[in-house]
Amino acid sequence: MNLPDRVSTFVQLGILINNLSENEKIELFWRAENKNSWFTPSSCQSALNGIALMMGEDKLNIWLSRYRMIESESPKSVGLMMAGNIPAVGVHDLMTVLISGNRACIKLSSADEVLMKWIIKSLISIEPRFKDYISVEEMLKGKDAYIATGSDNSSRYFNYYFGKYPSLIRRNRTSVAVLSGNESTQELQALGKDIFQYFGLGCRNVSKIFIKSKDQLQHLLDSLEIFSGVMNHHKYLNNYDYNKSILLVNREDHLDNGFLLVRETKELISPISVLFYEIYTDLAQLQIRLEEIKDNIQCIVSNPEYYEGGVPFGGAQEPEVWDYADGVDTLLFLQGLN
Repeated sequence: MNLPDRVSTFVQLGILINNLSENEKIELFWRAENKNSWFTPSSCQSALNGIALMMGEDKLNIWLSRYRMIESESPKSVGLMMAGNIPAVGVHDLMTVLISGNRACIKLSSADEVLMKWIIKSLISIEPRFKDYISVEEMLKGKDAYIATGSDNSSRYFNYYFGKYPSLIRRNRTSVAVLSGNESTQELQALGKDIFQYFGLGCRNVSKIFIKSKDQLQHLLDSLEIFSGVMNHHKYLNNYDYNKSILLVNREDHLDNGFLLVRETKELISPISVLFYEIYTDLAQLQIRLEEIKDNIQCIVSNPEYYEGGVPFGGAQEPEVWDYADGVDTLLFLQGLN
């Protein structure tokens, strides 16, 4: 199977996703939510929309044009330890391994079995030859290389077991937003999508904002009222109640709009239902601060005209196919195996 065949398979997968009937989606999303109640139909739909967008033929061709793609006569077996924090989060790694011509040996997260198994089944249905390149395994032993995604604790485990092999091991990351104070209500509502989509469980979800003044918080909280429906989800509600009680017992200063708790702190990764904030004086000082924590940041959301390189408000969960997790070029790593 050559590169054009592999690319074509993913293009067709994107088309298949876009053409799913309502009945097919209802059944698939029901099974996903039944397995993991965080994976609501809305979250599953958002994830599949992002995957289909990523698999557009033009985007895949632009992505691959940046590399010197060489067909290997000896594909490597790559162990993939997949995360399960948001629906189908492991698709990019799977696609990159297969596009590179290697074999994907997958240890699925129990939290994300339904969608990932459906995607694997769909790929093999579109291109039966992929059956020899994809395997779902319980134990990933004796592989040529490993790509693992998990928490800071699990990354130490991965390093212990996989460190002697070529490996790409990811740790906890989160995303932040930089506000100028001149944002419109529409921009702040778009930021709300970056905060609340997938209930804040993704590494591209904004868990902390940098602001110039506390006065900005009232406009932000007013703008976020349209997301109050998150409280209808029992797990989100439980997290909100728990985190609110902790803040109250500890008598920590915070703001509360009834579904989001906002607290000033130097900490970066906030718990579900909590948004951290930190005040900065100017962009030069902020840049120094962001440099200190860059290894824990997945992306920075801001108006690109205010903060150079910022992901536009509302776009955090819509990465391009060339936006690699942790900023590490996965395809280049895989090419190096051959």
